[in-house]
Amino acid sequence: MATKGTQTRDRIVERAAQVFSERGFFGSSMTDLLAATGLKKGGLYNHFESKEQLALASFDYAVGLVEARYTEALRGKTGAVERLLAIAGVIRSLVDDPALRGGCPILNTAIEADDTMPVLRTRACAAMTGWQRLIGSTVKNGVRTGELREGTDPYAVATVVTATLEGAVFLSKLYGDPAHMHRAVDHVSDYVRGLAT
Repeated sequence: MATKGTQTRDRIVERAAQVFSERGFFGSSMTDLLAATGLKKGGLYNHFESKEQLALASFDYAVGLVEARYTEALRGKTGAVERLLAIAGVIRSLVDDPALRGGCPILNTAIEADDTMPVLRTRACAAMTGWQRLIGSTVKNGVRTGELREGTDPYAVATVVTATLEGAVFLSKLYGDPAHMHRAVDHVSDYVRGLAT
């Protein structure tokens, strides 16, 4: 059973993650974070030494929410095409039913922290690498089992899928229109099915 301190810390991260998701690191003031968590400054600093440390924990929490969706979506799916379509469905859900209001935590963090917050940028890069490896390993297994065409490049598929769908997250958010994501998912689904033998 979690201690009271751990429960408080978890609650802070959960609420701060929503603030960071909607406003970004630089747009989230300490006043915003204190209001969301219901704590005084001293209470917040009892658990986190800095806003940056809280942002890192919040990012990990937000990515964990999406990873839990991957786990659920892939449960019981064994075929490469079926798994790749499920992965596309998870990224689609970041527009249709976001884990946190504000969109994809990796995309948001990568854009904002590009050159100004190298620690957050590194964390976003590691998370995206994990997603790309998931796609790549699915493709490798599909080629090995003969479900996908011989010579299919797992790195190329991972790049095409993530770039297309993350771009669609961006466009859908920018225009406030999920049609961009729906078109991209349709395109990626056709692309994935076209890899099958």
